[in-house]
Amino acid sequence: MVFSSLFFLYLFLPILLIAYFVFKNTTYRNWVLILFSFAFYAWGEPVWIVLLLIASIIGYLFALGIEKYRGTWLAKAQYVAAIAVNIGILGFFKYAGFLVDNVNSILPFNIPHPEVTLPIGISFFTFEIICYLTDVYKGTIKAPRSPKKLLLYVSFFPHLVAGPIIRYSDIEQQIDNPKVSMAGFSEGITRFMIGLGKKVIFANLLGEGVSQILTPSSGSASVLGIWFGVCLFALQIYFDFSGYSDMAIGLGKMFGFNLRENFNYPYVSRSAGEFWRRWNMSLGGFFRDYVYIPLGGNRRFYLRNLFVVWFLTGFWHGASWNFIIWGLYFGLLIYLERVFLGKWLEKAGRFVSHLYGTIMMLIGWVWFYFTDLKEALKALAIMFGLYHKELYTLELEIYFRENLVLFLLGIIASTPLMKWMFTRLAESNPKLGAGLQGVGVPAMNIAILVVATILLIGSTYNPFLYYRF
Repeated sequence: MVFSSLFFLYLFLPILLIAYFVFKNTTYRNWVLILFSFAFYAWGEPVWIVLLLIASIIGYLFALGIEKYRGTWLAKAQYVAAIAVNIGILGFFKYAGFLVDNVNSILPFNIPHPEVTLPIGISFFTFEIICYLTDVYKGTIKAPRSPKKLLLYVSFFPHLVAGPIIRYSDIEQQIDNPKVSMAGFSEGITRFMIGLGKKVIFANLLGEGVSQILTPSSGSASVLGIWFGVCLFALQIYFDFSGYSDMAIGLGKMFGFNLRENFNYPYVSRSAGEFWRRWNMSLGGFFRDYVYIPLGGNRRFYLRNLFVVWFLTGFWHGASWNFIIWGLYFGLLIYLERVFLGKWLEKAGRFVSHLYGTIMMLIGWVWFYFTDLKEALKALAIMFGLYHKELYTLELEIYFRENLVLFLLGIIASTPLMKWMFTRLAESNPKLGAGLQGVGVPAMNIAILVVATILLIGSTYNPFLYYRF
C-alpha cells in the first residue's frame, strides 16, 4: 500500500483516524497504531509480517540481554550477534542474488541463483533496529521492558517502508506521551497534502516523460534530450522521495509524533558535500553516527572511512554495480572538495559553485538511473558529445513545448523560493499573512486533494521509486 493511493486516502486513513481518536488512553491508541501498521505492511505481501515480527523480537530480546550484562563480555557478544543477525537477514534478502551472480562470473561452475523476493522496507527497519541495539549497547537509551514500545517503534507505518530512518530516542517519550493537538493535527494535514502534491502532481507527471526521453539507445536520443531526461529524473526522484517523507512526517503529526526531517532543498546545493547534508538526511546521519565516526571519522584513516561509508551508501540503495559506482562517485567528489576543490569553489562565487553542484548531481543521477552500466556510459557519452547524436530532435521539441510549464513549476517547487515569498509577504503584511494562513492553507489542501484524486483516477502510473530499497 502506498500513501498516494485512493484506497489509503479514502478508506484506510479515515478508518484509522476514527479508531485512534475513539480511545483516550495512550496504551489503546498505541495498539491501534501497531495493528494498523501491520495491516498496512501486509497489504502487499502478508507473509513478510513474519519477518517484521521476527526482526522486532530479535531486537527486543537481544537489547534486554545487552542491558542485563552491561559492562561484561556477554553484553558485547550479544550486541555483535544481534548486529550480525540483522545484517545477515538484510544481506540474504537483498544481496544474495547479486553476490551469487558475481561469484558465478568468475567460477568455472554455477551456483544456483536464489529466488528471493525483496521484502518492502527491509533496509529501513533493519537500520532502525541496528540504531536501537547500538544505542542500548552504548548506554544512551534503556531497553524498554514492554515489547509493545519496540513493536511500535519498528512498525509505525508512516516511516516503515520508506523512512525517514528514526532512532528510538527520537520517539521514546512520544510513545508514552504523544503530543496530540488540533494545531498539530492541522499542521500534519497540510504537510501530508504538500507531500501528496509533490508525489502525484509532480513526480508522477514528470516521471511519465523520463521513460520517453531518457533512452540513449533509441534512435530519437539526442544531446539535449539526454540532459533534459536526466533533469526530469532528478525532479521526479526528488518529488517522489521528499513527497513521501513529507507525507510520513505529516501523518506522524496527526497522531502526535514528530519525525525527523529528511530533505532540505538539496538542489540549491553548491557542492557534493552540501547535497548530502540536504538529501535523505536520516540515512546520512545513520552512516555518520554508526559507521563513519566509530571507524575513526576525520581523526584517523579518513580516506578508508570515507570509502567504506560511500561504498555502503551506494550498496544500500540496491544490489547493483551502478549504485556502488554512484556512491563512490559522491565519495570521490567529497574527498576532492575537502582536499582542494572546496576552497576553489568558495573563491569562484555562488553562480559557479551552484553550476558545479548541479552538473555533478545530474551526472550522479545517470549512474543511479541506469542499472545497465553500458547504458549509463552511453548516456554520459551522448551528454558530453562523445557519441555522435543530434543536438535535439523533433520529439524532444514537442514534449518540451507541451510540458514546459510543468517543468518550470517543478524547478521552482524544488527550491525554497515559494516558502521565502510566503514568509516575506506575511512579514510585510501581517493581516494578509494571517488571512492566507486561515483561509489559503485549507483551500490549498482541498485543491491538492481534488487534483490528486482526479489524476489518480485517470492514470495507472503511480510508482514509488524508493520501495525497491
